[in-house]
Amino acid sequence: MPPFKPLLLAAGTALMLGLTPLASHAAEGQLASQLEAARQEGSIWTAFALNRHLNPFKLDIDVEDGEATLAGQVESEVQKELAEQVALSIDGIESVDNHIEVTGEAAEGEPPGLVQRLEDASLAATVKSKLLWNSNTRGLDIRVRAENGAVTLSGHAQTPASKELAGQLAANTDGVREVFNHLSISTADSSSNEVQTAVEEARENISDGWITSKVKASFLYSRNLDALNIAVTTDDGLVNLRGSVLSNAEKRLAVEIARNIRGVRGVDADALRVSS
Repeated sequence: MPPFKPLLLAAGTALMLGLTPLASHAAEGQLASQLEAARQEGSIWTAFALNRHLNPFKLDIDVEDGEATLAGQVESEVQKELAEQVALSIDGIESVDNHIEVTGEAAEGEPPGLVQRLEDASLAATVKSKLLWNSNTRGLDIRVRAENGAVTLSGHAQTPASKELAGQLAANTDGVREVFNHLSISTADSSSNEVQTAVEEARENISDGWITSKVKASFLYSRNLDALNIAVTTDDGLVNLRGSVLSNAEKRLAVEIARNIRGVRGVDADALRVSS
C-alpha cells in the first residue's frame, strides 16, 4: 500500500475527534494486516495447487495475524504434515493451526485441475481485495472462498444493506459465475460499529496514488465494464474519469465503483463520454 501523507482537513478532523497519532497508526496497521492476510491466503492456495501431493485435495485456508488455519481432508498424515510445512514456507506465516483430517482414502470426486485451482485462488483474493477497498464493506468480518468460479461469502455483516453490497461486489467480479452469500447479520453492535467506522474514516489519510490504483483495478475486475478506454486521475481525493464507455449504464457503473473506493471524496465524470 502506498504511504499515507498528512492532509490539513483530516488533521483538523482528527483533532476535533480527539484522535491520537497512535490510534491513527493502529487503524492503518489493521487495514495493512487485512490486505497482507488476503495476499498470504492466495499465496498458500497457489503453493498447494502447484504441489502434486496436495493439489488433488480440497483444503480450506484462513489467515489472520500471521497464523494460517487449515481444514479439509487428505489421505495420510504425511500429506497433512506437508500442507502445514508448505503454509509455513509462505512469507509472513509464523504458525499453522492444522485441522486437516486424515481419511485414509482418496477424496471423493475428480480433483480440480491445476489451472482451475489457480484461477479460484486468484478469484478469492480479488473479491477479498474489493471488499477491503470498498468504504462500505472494508470493516466487515467476511471470509471468501472460490470453487470453479462459485464464490461463497461467510462471516458477519452489520446490516442487510452491507450484506447485499458484499454480494453485489462479488457478483460483479470478472470470473465469478455465482455467489453464495452466507453472511449473517449482527445487529447487536451495529450502531457502535457504524460510529467506529466513521471515526476511522475521518482519521484516515489515503494517498491519491492509492485511490487511483484501486479505482483502476476495480474497473479491470468488473465483469460489466470495459475499462480499457477509461483514464483515472485523483487530486486531493477527487477522482476524475476521462475517455469513453459503451453505454450510459457503463458510465453510471464506473462512477459508482469509483465513488465507493475508500478515501474518495467525489467523482467527476464529465469527460467520460458514451461512444455512439
